[in-house]
Amino acid sequence: MDNLTRQIANFAYDLKYDQLPPEVIAAATRFLVDALACAIAAHDCESARMGLRLARGAAPASFPGRIICHGETSTAESAAFVNTTMIRNLDFNDEYPGGHPSDCLGAFLAIAEAAKADGKQLIESLVIAYELFLRLSDATGLRYKGWDQGFAAGIGVAAGVGHLLKLSRAQLAEAVSIVAVANVPMRNTRAGELSLWKGVATAFATRNGMFAALLAGQGMTGADKPFEGKHGLWDLITGPFQLTPLPTEGGPYQAPATRLKYWPVEYNGQLPAWAALELRGKVDWRELRDIELGVYTFCYTEIGSEPEKWDPKTRETADHSLPYIFAKVLVDGTIGVAAFEESAYRDPSIRPLMQKIRVYLDKEVDAIYPKTVSMKITATQQAGGVIELWPRDPLGHVNNPMGDEHVGSKFVQTVEPVYGKEKTARVLARWWEISQLSAAEVSAALQLLDVAH
Repeated sequence: MDNLTRQIANFAYDLKYDQLPPEVIAAATRFLVDALACAIAAHDCESARMGLRLARGAAPASFPGRIICHGETSTAESAAFVNTTMIRNLDFNDEYPGGHPSDCLGAFLAIAEAAKADGKQLIESLVIAYELFLRLSDATGLRYKGWDQGFAAGIGVAAGVGHLLKLSRAQLAEAVSIVAVANVPMRNTRAGELSLWKGVATAFATRNGMFAALLAGQGMTGADKPFEGKHGLWDLITGPFQLTPLPTEGGPYQAPATRLKYWPVEYNGQLPAWAALELRGKVDWRELRDIELGVYTFCYTEIGSEPEKWDPKTRETADHSLPYIFAKVLVDGTIGVAAFEESAYRDPSIRPLMQKIRVYLDKEVDAIYPKTVSMKITATQQAGGVIELWPRDPLGHVNNPMGDEHVGSKFVQTVEPVYGKEKTARVLARWWEISQLSAAEVSAALQLLDVAH
């Protein structure tokens, strides 16, 4: 076993709720409530329906998995997949430079009942996954090498599920090894015209992490040195790296650095939505001749450089399109889930405004990212006037955080159309207190999520 595998396994084994500072528990609860809002709103999405068709009738005698919102059980790995497709579908869930750590949560919601986990253990598993996801994203730089976030998600899930199942240190290490060598996905998932796979790639990784933990629990062994050995991750892709010290080693908790979303768009589109709203307050969009948007490298490469982003033909491309997001807010004064229905993003009337938008890489903006998220706007009017803006740090960024009141409001606005007012309030109140619930109460809280309940 190499040192990094041992370090991850020890962390997943050693972390206990009593070690968690109150601010970490509060942040973890917000992340969980936020992810549930996203999942409930997308419970009937196309990807979830596909997963459900394959999952039905497959509940095993050991480790059945709960599919939230639908009142069904299946294999734990299938349930993890469907749960994560719902969390991820609207691209409304939390984010960190490197990906979406809440994509891991679909697995823990799937296995909590079979593991007889109480609320404290559920929070423990979440913190384990987030701490590993953030550290691996920072240390490996995989996103910038063309590899996708599913690698970190798979390891976070394997470690968190193994913790819930009370695997030994050795079994946790095997689970991490299995998923590490078998789950290095390509970032082509998020390039060009985006497909349904954009929203389920991490669900697939979550499924793999779940299965790796279950296999390890049955005695399956993995590669001896998945990170540091011959043809391991260091050798083939990243080169040597170290994780910043984990909390059980005296290091800080990094999970609260995760960023939440106010708008249902890809994270790099959060500030553009606010910026377009600010610009709209200063000028009628019909009076604009052209708009220049200066952005940081990752915003440029992710949502502002490819020609497909100026003519989105899929929902997934539209929520990753800087010109569409900016133009839509300029016209409508907001951007919600309805903006990503086909009739909206294919609307020919918005294309002329999108064509007036030019996106470029701005060195000043790039130099202060990610500590400060900013962009420069230069809007030229038909009459020749120029409006310049330099907004920074959208609501949900660590410099401008969303608190319980923001997440609660987001939950109500997102979930009420599905549950109605009374049930939405009941579900929200129950999940705010999740860390204090017994195993039986966690099971009841999961059942309460069923749309037909």
